Amino acid sequence: MPTLNLTLVLFVGLLLVLVFVLFMAGLAYVTHRHPRLEKPLTVAFGGGALLVAVVAVLVAVVALTT
Repeated sequence: MPTLNLTLVLFVGLLLVLVFVLFMAGLAYVTHRHPRLEKPLTVAFGGGALLVAVVAVLVAVVALTT
């Protein structure tokens, strides 16, 4: 794999991790501000699991099309 492709893959991976962390933090903050919605960690982990599933599906689709 050429270094440009490796750099691009690492950059996209870093962006996915940052989006994942921000998404989970946002869910935890919203549920913390409105406790009647659900416990903050439960919602954050549920949202995180959903985001991981979506990313896994996208990676699988890309892997199958290339």
